[in-house]
Amino acid sequence: MKRSKIWITFVLTAILALVAAGCGNSDSASGGSGDSDGSEAGEKHNFKMSVTTSNTSSWFLAAEKFAEEVNEKTDGRITITPYPNEQLSNGDQGKGVELLVKGTTDFSIHSTIIYSILDERFGVLSAPFLFKDLEDVDAKMAGEGPEMVNDILREIGVEPLGFGENGFRQLTNSKVEVKSPEDLSGLKVRIPGIKMYTDLYKELGADPTTMAFSEVFTALQQGTIDGQENPIDVIYSSKLNEVQDYITMWNYSYDPLVFGVNKKTFDSLSAEDQEIIKTAAANARKYQIETTRQKEKEQIEELKAAGMQFYYPTEEEIETFKAASQPVYDTYKDIWGEDLLNAFQN
Repeated sequence: MKRSKIWITFVLTAILALVAAGCGNSDSASGGSGDSDGSEAGEKHNFKMSVTTSNTSSWFLAAEKFAEEVNEKTDGRITITPYPNEQLSNGDQGKGVELLVKGTTDFSIHSTIIYSILDERFGVLSAPFLFKDLEDVDAKMAGEGPEMVNDILREIGVEPLGFGENGFRQLTNSKVEVKSPEDLSGLKVRIPGIKMYTDLYKELGADPTTMAFSEVFTALQQGTIDGQENPIDVIYSSKLNEVQDYITMWNYSYDPLVFGVNKKTFDSLSAEDQEIIKTAAANARKYQIETTRQKEKEQIEELKAAGMQFYYPTEEEIETFKAASQPVYDTYKDIWGEDLLNAFQN
């Protein structure tokens, strides 16, 4: 009798062990934090992707394209849901990057300007007059500099999937056609909330101020500020032509976008899934850049038709602005890192 009980106990234990092992080998789904070990191909994942801009922007359209390709190539095993308008961070772009670094959000598209809040070295990409035009952008963004930026991204916990484009930042105002630093004297200009831009506009003689972009239209309308700076798409979509008469196309600061994924999440995926994600991101970035550039040409024509006065500075005038900006380079060269700066200047 005693031997029968022992045998029954052994059989039950074996059955329970087999059941537990079977559960451990089933596909798992990460709930937006990429916490699955993903060590084998075939894992299921449900990821979240944060996008700063609206669902009609080239950013979001590229995010959708990216998600669709990953979903298709994995037969629906990996789903990525893009969220527009910084919904995952309650509208706070800085927090949006922090959530990506922590792994609360899995993927995101954010400007390097926002990344510079976490690490000032990212500010090198926004340095004044670092890039001359889009041809110069394409050459330098295919060089050594971006690889060095990628290393910094990995340091803070983000695996880079490449760079997109928000475009060159242009200056608008309601007072004067800006052709020289003297024209900026005393002009109240809203700028992004990073110190480098504040220092730059002070060097140029303007009166810079920071505020939430949601407040800019009203501030311009009421005359609290005279002008602001942004890429064409933002100027156009925000209808700033209704409260701004002049725009200076000086390409003073380029605004790249980081297509990023939380590094721990990426490292947890199988090699096959990593390749699918990298390929889909490359295709989405190419689409985003092409769309942005085409849209900008159309938007410029529409803004001109709406009455905005466009001014394109001569090369000599640009050199005057560059000379006035030199103290910013003297101040930030050590902060950005001389090697990193040289990689973009050479």
